[in-house]
Amino acid sequence: MQSSNPVFGNAPTLKQGQSFGAPGFPTAGQVEEIYRTPQRLTMDDIVIKTGLLLSIVVAVGAVVWFAKAPTGVVIGGGLLGFVLALVNIFKRQVSPALVIAYAVCQGAFLGGISFFFENTPGYAGLPLQAAVGTAAIFGAVLFLYKSGKLRATPQFVKVVTGAFIGLFALLILNVLINAFDGSGSGLGLRDGSNLAILFSIAFIAVGSLTFVLDFDQADKMVQAGVDQREAWRVSFGLVVGLVWLYLEILRLLSYLRDR
Repeated sequence: MQSSNPVFGNAPTLKQGQSFGAPGFPTAGQVEEIYRTPQRLTMDDIVIKTGLLLSIVVAVGAVVWFAKAPTGVVIGGGLLGFVLALVNIFKRQVSPALVIAYAVCQGAFLGGISFFFENTPGYAGLPLQAAVGTAAIFGAVLFLYKSGKLRATPQFVKVVTGAFIGLFALLILNVLINAFDGSGSGLGLRDGSNLAILFSIAFIAVGSLTFVLDFDQADKMVQAGVDQREAWRVSFGLVVGLVWLYLEILRLLSYLRDR
């Protein structure tokens, strides 16, 4: 009998009087093999997992926002989220629990940061603008990738990767100089100056192009038929990129609002 639950709509069923091994139905050994063999990754798996993680980030962020959580919760979420990001990046076997924990921590951090900007005089509306900008950039890059206008050719990968590493190295150098000279300006990459604005725009532009590499990697993993669990790894990578993009756009908008 076919289950009325739509979840089982495509599951194999036995008709009355039919047994395993009958024409058109797998043998008992084949059924056992199906359940023993890991399911292959599909693009639907990635979309669903990414949507789930983003929903967690937004939901937790909304709770922190409306609860006006103390600063310690926000900072703790940011620090723990950073640690979990490193663990997930270097962990050989993907852990869904740790990926979800990362989303929870980042939700707390983003909710607190967004609340701070929204309630700071002169910055009201920036979180919404940053969210719209993040979604627009991600959607545009995805469209260009799917249409074939952006492709992860060896030259593209080399240029984008090199540019991103170079910009990130400059950012680290800026932090180190700030830590030792005590001026607070460093190289001037985060002080709201014209140079800081240009640096932020370049960082957003190059960082956005790294999504092309993520999309290409996801396609290759699907084509290779890797384990379905790897959807968590791909989704984690996309969410990390989206969180970073949102924060960088928020920073850029704050610079522009101050002028």
